[in-house]
Amino acid sequence: MADAKVILIMIDALGYETAWARCGYLGHLVEQNKGALYRVKGELPAQSRPMYETVLTGLTVREHGICSNEMVRPSKCENLFSIAKKNGKTTAAAAYMWIAELYNGITAYCSLTDRYQLGNAAGLIENGIFYCVDDYPDSHLYADGDYLRKAFHPDFLLIHPMNVDDQGHKHGQGSRAYEHAAEMSINIIDCYLDQWRQDGYDVVVTADHGMDELGYHFGDTRLQREVPLFIISDQIQPGNYGDHTVSQLNVAPLVCRLMGMEFSGGMVDPSKEIRW
Repeated sequence: MADAKVILIMIDALGYETAWARCGYLGHLVEQNKGALYRVKGELPAQSRPMYETVLTGLTVREHGICSNEMVRPSKCENLFSIAKKNGKTTAAAAYMWIAELYNGITAYCSLTDRYQLGNAAGLIENGIFYCVDDYPDSHLYADGDYLRKAFHPDFLLIHPMNVDDQGHKHGQGSRAYEHAAEMSINIIDCYLDQWRQDGYDVVVTADHGMDELGYHFGDTRLQREVPLFIISDQIQPGNYGDHTVSQLNVAPLVCRLMGMEFSGGMVDPSKEIRW
């Protein structure tokens, strides 16, 4: 199916090993050759705001310039939202407040005024629901995202849950709380997935970074950098390709190609590592 609509799910802090251990229906689809799984090596630093920008622009931190969680400014680069709008496509996001700050011109998110941004024709994210507490339930967040799908039928929809990251910081990777949060988040995707596919969406599930046993993510260890990339799309060759790592820089151009859009000149060619 060419020029699909895409739902990109970025589960904050979901490491690769945990994702495969808790893979549920997504794992079943990979085993049945109805989906693909890649092991992604994330960029450095393995922090949230820099990796949001990397996932959504396809650029390294040196190139896009968001090098720390404390760097609060709008993105200066072409990104999936801006590229979609230039191609006449519609955008939406159910996501953490930092996404609003990066892509909708919100310089300092205020929960009193900035949570709902619907019908925002001037924003890169035309319809957004943004939260500001890390323990905002994933069940609510996915429901927010599905509301945006049903109400506005966006061509590109970002869904960005935070509970895995929250439990990871509190208890560490491998803890019962972290693993439970991951399983619950993936299970919610399982419940929505067939509806999304029937509505014409390709679905991409990944993460910004992982989490180590101490509850940190910043540097160069496997637990902090390796994240999953599930692709449920008839455009992609199915299979489990987790025996080697591919670059996180593939995510943004992958979405562009699924949607039939030319990706920006700074992005890598995803067909060099992702099988079409």
